[in-house]
Amino acid sequence: MNYRDLSTDQKLKITTLGELKDSGYEPISIKEELRANLIKAKKQNTNVFEGIWGYEDTVIPDVERAILSRHNINFLGLRGQAKTRMARMMTGLLDEFIPVVEGAPLNDDPLNPISKFARDKVAEFGDKTPVGWMHRDERYTEKLATPDVTIADLIGDVDPIKAASLKLPYSDERVIHFGLVPRSHRGIFVINELPDLQARIQVALFNILQEGDIQIRGFKLRMPLDIQFVFTANPEDYTNRGSIVTPLKDRIDSQIITHYPSSIEIGKKITHQEAMLSDEQEATIEVYDLAKDLIEQIAMEARDSEYVDAKSGVSARLTISAYENLVSACERRMLMSGEEKTSVRVTDFIGVIPAITGKVELVYEGEQEGPGIVANNLVGKAIRSQFINYFPDPEKERKKEKVNPYEPIKEWFEKGNMVDLIFNAKEKEYQKELKNIPGLEKLVEKYQKTSHEGFKYFLMEFALFGLAEYSLLSKHQLEQGMQFKDLFTSMFNMPEMGDDE
Repeated sequence: MNYRDLSTDQKLKITTLGELKDSGYEPISIKEELRANLIKAKKQNTNVFEGIWGYEDTVIPDVERAILSRHNINFLGLRGQAKTRMARMMTGLLDEFIPVVEGAPLNDDPLNPISKFARDKVAEFGDKTPVGWMHRDERYTEKLATPDVTIADLIGDVDPIKAASLKLPYSDERVIHFGLVPRSHRGIFVINELPDLQARIQVALFNILQEGDIQIRGFKLRMPLDIQFVFTANPEDYTNRGSIVTPLKDRIDSQIITHYPSSIEIGKKITHQEAMLSDEQEATIEVYDLAKDLIEQIAMEARDSEYVDAKSGVSARLTISAYENLVSACERRMLMSGEEKTSVRVTDFIGVIPAITGKVELVYEGEQEGPGIVANNLVGKAIRSQFINYFPDPEKERKKEKVNPYEPIKEWFEKGNMVDLIFNAKEKEYQKELKNIPGLEKLVEKYQKTSHEGFKYFLMEFALFGLAEYSLLSKHQLEQGMQFKDLFTSMFNMPEMGDDE
């Protein structure tokens, strides 16, 4: 009988060591198990890391090479780069169920027990030793490294109460309370933010990674632990909070560098997949692709901003939270206006500001500007960057001798006209304000003709915001909306300032 050919139901019917031997079962290390299942998945053209976008040609090949090489792995990258998710998804390469000695503290293999409990049980019951089955999800252990993590948490400690009640010396294995690492035997053990772990705790991992020894209170135990270690680390931590000690780094076989999405399209896939929206929100609120592009562009602008700490990074969670906030801003407006359906507006982007301010770490100059101003500037830069993908570049049009397509709009504002776009305006009021601007609708029809009425008004509003970003108009935030007027008129009408200002 070939154990590997047995179905899950057939395996779960095996309840004793004798039956397990008859099935042809042979112990296999977790690294060999991961390797064998990866080979099987590649031959069947199965994507193990389903839902991980942008890593197809970079990170995933590195991870697969590490698994084929039976390596422990360290994911090194800035926050929000799916490091922990990659680690969690490795459980998909484990067998669905594995046999264990029933009741054993360390998930002991019935044919290769390592704990005294399991060895004694096998010696006592022989082929009648009870066998249990462990699901792959139970074989994943994760620990966030913090400065207060102790040796007892990870490795274990002597339990004096157990020693006293059993009348055993401290050197006896039976009085030890095992920590997370031994209890992860035959599983995947992940330590997140490894540099945050104190150096003396990192040192305790040396022998486990290399020889499988664990040492508790000076008592050396020779336990061939079988663990797939995965670590995650942020480069920022190497200077801010600590570092990975060199001998430990040397024992981690593969260090894999992660990165942010390389394009807006990849970012949109991640955001759409991760954003938590209700069916009702998706049915009643229409979000145009341009609005989604703007959300991703904000993150890209933040990563290049001189006010944002590049070493800290800008998490992919920024775009996810910003998108959720954008939809919620539309939903709130819809509820206040009493309308049953709505579509996104550029003024709704006021709702993404809290998602930005909570997700970026500012340098000194950014702190001086203030997080709110920096966030608003990032939204403005995103609009400016996307504007030239839909309309002629205003700076290039200025240099041309032919008629400037933005001139009719500019001239209307120069006559002292202004427009107030109220955040919670009803659809008819919103459209009326935009239609009142001569040349705006013609501009959209000339360069972005669309049969979608709602998107046409979004483009008209987008053009207005874009012209403000290119300094053809002035834009001011009111308590309940945005006001657009002529740039020079607004400059001359600025309130008087003190001598210092």
